[in-house]
Amino acid sequence: MPSPSHVPVLLDRVVALLAPALDRPGSVLVDATLGLGGHSEAVLSRIDATRVIGIDRDPQALEMATRRLAPYGDRFTGVHAVYDEIEDVLDDLGLPAVDGVLFDLGVSSMQLDVRERGFAYAEDAPLDMRMDGTVGITAAEVLNTYDAADLTRILREYGEEKFARKIAAAIVRERATEPFARSGRLVELLYAEIPAPARRTGGHPAKRTFQALRMEVNDELAVLRRAMPASIDAINVGGRVVVESYHSLEDRLVKQAFVAATRSDVPVDMPFVPEGHEPALRLVTRGSEKASAEEISENPRAASVRLRVIERVRDRGAA
Repeated sequence: MPSPSHVPVLLDRVVALLAPALDRPGSVLVDATLGLGGHSEAVLSRIDATRVIGIDRDPQALEMATRRLAPYGDRFTGVHAVYDEIEDVLDDLGLPAVDGVLFDLGVSSMQLDVRERGFAYAEDAPLDMRMDGTVGITAAEVLNTYDAADLTRILREYGEEKFARKIAAAIVRERATEPFARSGRLVELLYAEIPAPARRTGGHPAKRTFQALRMEVNDELAVLRRAMPASIDAINVGGRVVVESYHSLEDRLVKQAFVAATRSDVPVDMPFVPEGHEPALRLVTRGSEKASAEEISENPRAASVRLRVIERVRDRGAA
């Protein structure tokens, strides 16, 4: 089992963006994608007033992070849930609102490092890819049961794979001989189906297909689509929602949710916004922030990160 030692992407920047919302007595942060607890540990160690509620759908990650954060005592509470269940989690804990919500989307280092989980294409392993291994369909079931049209759709939409149709046809053809069970066979198929010139650019030829399967297995976009408004509704005045995304579709959903939340309810052709009709939230970041070249060289995962932040400036009912 790997040790929880991976440095999260944009760690210092994330803590700095959360600090104004959390630097008050009794503040509460929801780390909606707890993972190995790196972000939560940084917040707990640097902002003394804050309590952290850590949510993760992966029981293994939750167990490891809870051990890591045990020195902080009752300032940390771990919850096994999917992050679109924020409202239910807070209700169960008797918290009407919180001061910060953090999302670090995508797959965690721990999931990639444990070979048996089937997330990584570098080693042959069972095709599972479930973030919570106790529920839902596996990647093998997707490969063995989806028709060619659905396989093409998920490879194209979630993986942005140019050869989606060709790969889907090959999967359907090959599974008729023997169902897919392990990642090594899928990687071999991808090497065979993706033309050599395309394999020489854009990273490992299996990267896009494995990403697409992971997103489908864990229903990631639908969960995120529900989680964004739930997290925005959960924050107090002065509270912030901070999101790190690594996929263009994820970032687009976050952007759309933030733009909708910061839009005034007055007609667009009105020359001014009457008092009491100002948006209840504001964008903290202009567009999305990216990692520095230095951080990307030290942590390649940072290359695709897009960071967005929103802040509540007024109560919903304020007039």
